[in-house]
Amino acid sequence: MLAAEEIARRLSEVRGRMTDAAKRSARFPDAIRLVLASKTQPPDAVRAAYRAGARDFGENYIQEAAAKRAELEDLRDATWHLIGHLQSNKTRQALGTFDILQTLHSARLAEAIARLRPSLPMRVLIEVNLGGEASKSGVAARDVEPLIEAARDKVEIVGLMTIPPSTESADAARKYFAELRALRDRVAATTGLALSELSMGMTEDFEVAIEEGATMVRVGRAVFGERLK
Repeated sequence: MLAAEEIARRLSEVRGRMTDAAKRSARFPDAIRLVLASKTQPPDAVRAAYRAGARDFGENYIQEAAAKRAELEDLRDATWHLIGHLQSNKTRQALGTFDILQTLHSARLAEAIARLRPSLPMRVLIEVNLGGEASKSGVAARDVEPLIEAARDKVEIVGLMTIPPSTESADAARKYFAELRALRDRVAATTGLALSELSMGMTEDFEVAIEEGATMVRVGRAVFGERLK
């Protein structure tokens, strides 16, 4: 892993880039949350980022996240996001590990969540597969509103998330971010839900995502360096 000082330096640099992107789009920097994608990173790297001011961490794999969170249980005000695919048979463990699920993709999954957590609705974002890629999970844009109607009394739907298709440049991803924002606006108007969160943008394109309305960006390599095997 990188030295704690280097992680802190990189984190500060990313926050500066986020601030500049927000200002370019006449937005308040504080309205955008940085979720550090900490997949494969050791607990010490997460702790270094936390000490440098980070509070949101995104993990792809439930078992890895559960072990990491157990080792970092003293970081009581950290928020843990599931940013990887969730299978229904792993729902119980996910609910015990994460504070926010960013990858809701079916009514069946919402039902499983509600069955296991009936008293306090789980905060979720619906994952939208804008590129129609078979290699990625998520629902098509046309299925977002039906999913909301099927799941809104089972979970707390706070917004939408997307991972756009790979593009040759950050600016080429802009159309997907704009599409997600427009989709959010339409669906919010018809369903009456605020859908205040738009999770989009990663290390390669988070500045463009912010310019197009992201409220969460998921950044890993720009802070932690390359993923560890």
